[in-house]
Amino acid sequence: MRRLLAAVVAAASALLLAGCGILPAPDVTTTPDTRGVPADLRPFYGQTITWKDCGDGVRCATVAAPLDWSRPGGDRIRLALAMRPATGDRIGTLFTNPGGPGASGVEFVKSSASIFSRDLRQHYDVVGWDPRGVGASTPVDCYGTRDLDRFLFSDPDLPAGSARLREQTDDAAVAFGEACERETGPLLAHVGTADTVRDLDMLRAASGERRLDYFGFSYGTTIGAAYADRYPTAVGRMVLDGATDPSRTSFEEALANTRAFGDALRSYLADCVQRSGCPFRGRSVDQAVDEIADLLTALRESPLRAEDGRAVNSVVLRTAINAALYDRGSWTYLSQAFAGALRGDPAVAQALADGYVQRGERGYTSNLFEAIYAVNCLDKPVTTDRATLQREGEQLDAADPLRRADNADDLGNPVCANWPVPPQASPAPVTAEGSPAILVLGTTGDPATPYAWAQSLARQLPKGVLLTLVGEGHTAYRAGDACINGPVDAYLLRGAVPSAVRCG
Repeated sequence: MRRLLAAVVAAASALLLAGCGILPAPDVTTTPDTRGVPADLRPFYGQTITWKDCGDGVRCATVAAPLDWSRPGGDRIRLALAMRPATGDRIGTLFTNPGGPGASGVEFVKSSASIFSRDLRQHYDVVGWDPRGVGASTPVDCYGTRDLDRFLFSDPDLPAGSARLREQTDDAAVAFGEACERETGPLLAHVGTADTVRDLDMLRAASGERRLDYFGFSYGTTIGAAYADRYPTAVGRMVLDGATDPSRTSFEEALANTRAFGDALRSYLADCVQRSGCPFRGRSVDQAVDEIADLLTALRESPLRAEDGRAVNSVVLRTAINAALYDRGSWTYLSQAFAGALRGDPAVAQALADGYVQRGERGYTSNLFEAIYAVNCLDKPVTTDRATLQREGEQLDAADPLRRADNADDLGNPVCANWPVPPQASPAPVTAEGSPAILVLGTTGDPATPYAWAQSLARQLPKGVLLTLVGEGHTAYRAGDACINGPVDAYLLRGAVPSAVRCG
């Protein structure tokens, strides 16, 4: 069972991979490119990055950034970086971000040998960084393990839409925000995407690059699109995979996600009910959905207990479901999670949920979910009007096949509605006038970044090129389809701009 659970956790989180050291590599420094940089920013843009061996052929470094880019002479924060050096004839630096917001770019680069093609790794130094507020950079901090468990997985058995449920939810959101403000301090107001984009431009220059070559996944596409909008003529070759749509409101994002995860659940069930070993074998998809909803309701009323004593309730199972729907390869584990929960064994469901939130046996291995809220609450405003929330709740009910099992109803986004720092940006389409061709990748069955977002972003970019993968799962390049990866590699390596394609 331990081997199985280890595999489940790995399937739920590709960011937990790390290598072991082989032979230490000599330190390497970079020569910054500060042409045209204002004098007050040169201490940052002109930093010499010293790369030191950190195992498995990867080099790591730390640089400084201003806490507040509008006051570069004030307090500073640290940014952690990792680089997998080119194995052959180097053509430049390929910056990358795995998403989140809150995912570690350092850990992503440590696992990049299994993500990027051999050709890309041969010719590019692949560089990732932990954005401000994340991981090994100066981090957002809110709760310890016990409090974060309670915050993420609380499942009060209260009537949906009731005043008591709203009050309890708001109280928990206020307490979380206050803890983040207390533990994080002034940084909490400076972890939005706009600040991260300025950090990235500084990292580009400090790495000695005149233009930014960049490969962003999921939320990493938000960073890339915002960079192209602010620094269009500094863009080199850029790929945005699993694209977000900066023009959508928070609710529009939530509604599209809800529909996409609902569609992904039905796709999983349509496959599952035909297979031996499926706990819903022989049922229709609608019948299976009803059984899952009944199971969620039962877990709210009477949670199961994991081996370590934690309650496995409907929120834990919901998290496990969403985790497995990111990747068709995890569907087997989802079937095992359902089968186990139905017979009173929550081990696989707990492992999937733990992998998704990056929780290990001794507590959380990253601050992923604290950073998610900190960034998202700064990036876009949320609805607080009660009548609007009720209408939005009805739309979510209609979009989600399992919504009747939730007690969310018209709660909206209570964390951001009670966040101690006001939002600093609003939804707006990308302009990026003057940027070169940018590749946008979308997967038709992507539940986390629905395909319509990739279509929209490609239209917004003045020279956007859409590459479509017909299939299930989150992001396209890592699926390994030559119809997608071939044109992407040719573009990054040789600047060959492809025509729009549809693969799979």
